[in-house]
Amino acid sequence: MPDSPRSRTPDDTIGARDLTAWHTRSGRWLVGLFAGVAHASRPAARRVVSWSSAHLAFVVFAVVALVVMAALVEGVETVYEGVVGRDGLTVVDQPVLDAAITLRSPGLDSAVTAFTDVGGPVGMPILALVAVAVITWRRRRWTPVVLMLIAAAGSLAMTIVGKGFVDRARPPADLAVPPLEVSASFPSGHTLNATVLTTVIVYLVLIETTAAWQRTLTITLGTLFVLAMGLSRVFLGHHWLTDVLAGWLIGLAWALAVITAHRLWLTLRERPAVAGSPDGIPQEGAAS
Repeated sequence: MPDSPRSRTPDDTIGARDLTAWHTRSGRWLVGLFAGVAHASRPAARRVVSWSSAHLAFVVFAVVALVVMAALVEGVETVYEGVVGRDGLTVVDQPVLDAAITLRSPGLDSAVTAFTDVGGPVGMPILALVAVAVITWRRRRWTPVVLMLIAAAGSLAMTIVGKGFVDRARPPADLAVPPLEVSASFPSGHTLNATVLTTVIVYLVLIETTAAWQRTLTITLGTLFVLAMGLSRVFLGHHWLTDVLAGWLIGLAWALAVITAHRLWLTLRERPAVAGSPDGIPQEGAAS
């Protein structure tokens, strides 16, 4: 059934795409599921704070997604152990590092080190903070801050959990460009955190922009930044290639979970009647 006319808000579109419209049955099922869970939880939640079904659904989905992501990290660790045991994917780690070493020079090493510091525990939060501050100021609303805090908290948690589970050694010190790092190698924290925060920033900018060329430029720059950040870790000998691959995959999965939670919140805020339909499909005559 086509959408009935309704007012648009600055949050719910990317170009012509309506973020509250779920075009797959699985997407509509997801909306219906968490709408029902949130609606059922409201009486208990009201004892603490008066939240709408949209807010409750956002929180419930974010918590469930974080648990799933933690399980994913553990699953990646299991796959990693199996791969190491069979000399599988990790056979590319040493050849790739050897190839990177042949490209090094004092000037390039310094430039890549400066770049990789942007994605570090100090640089990346500052970059994300500046971007979110600008977006928040333009919108006059706190949604970007909330999304970024949740994304960053989950990213940090998965980095810590992943390193603790696997406890993989970094490449040999004599093959790395100083300054050396001492934490566990798998997954790459720089790569994981840069992937999460950059993806969320790109998503927020896409909502904010109106021109197609701006959206294309934003996606291109964000993708290149994330790819370059991961490859810089291998170039400097601070991580193996498989550490970076894990950072990309886990980071993208968590970022998409945060984005989905935001779309779920938008849907239930703009289309409250969805909570009463059986599979997330608006009922006849309901606002859609």
